[in-house]
Amino acid sequence: MGVTYKYFGAPDRATAARVPTALGPGGLGLDAGELGSLGRLGDLMETSGSPNGHLSTKIKPETMSAMVLTGIQGVPLHQVPPLELVVLHPDYAVVQLPHNVVEPLRKADETELGAAAFIWSTVPDRRGPRDAFVIYSMLHEWQDFANRLHDAGHQLYCLVWP
Repeated sequence: MGVTYKYFGAPDRATAARVPTALGPGGLGLDAGELGSLGRLGDLMETSGSPNGHLSTKIKPETMSAMVLTGIQGVPLHQVPPLELVVLHPDYAVVQLPHNVVEPLRKADETELGAAAFIWSTVPDRRGPRDAFVIYSMLHEWQDFANRLHDAGHQLYCLVWP
C-alpha cells in the first residue's frame, strides 16, 4: 500500500502528538492516488470541510516543503531545512511543517503558485503542462488549508504512517 501522509492542524505540539492515538487504527486508513497517475485533483487529496480537518495525500511533507521553498521562495533545494519531528513511534511519525514553509505558502499569489507548479512539473518523472495544472491546484488546496488552520490558531502538522 505504501506510505500515506495526513496533514492536519493542532494548536500546539503536545496536541499534535496526541492525534494518532485519538484517531486510533481506523482513523489512519485513508488513502489517495499518486501524482503520476492522476486524472484529477480529487485523486490526490481528500479534505474535510472543518478548519480542524485534514488533507491526505501521497506527497511527502519534505516534498511539499521543497515545492514551497524552491518554487515560491527561490531557496536552493540543498538548503531546504529538515522538518521538525514531534513524535517517532514504531507505527507512525508526526512532523511539524516549519513556519518558514507555511507562511510563504499562505501568502503566495497566483503568479508564485503558478511558477512553483511549473518548476515542479519539469522534474524528470512528470508529464509537463498536465502535471503543472495538477500541482497548481494542489498548491491552492494546501494554501486554503493552511489559511483555515491559521485562522483557527492552529499550526500545520503531518501524520506519516505505512
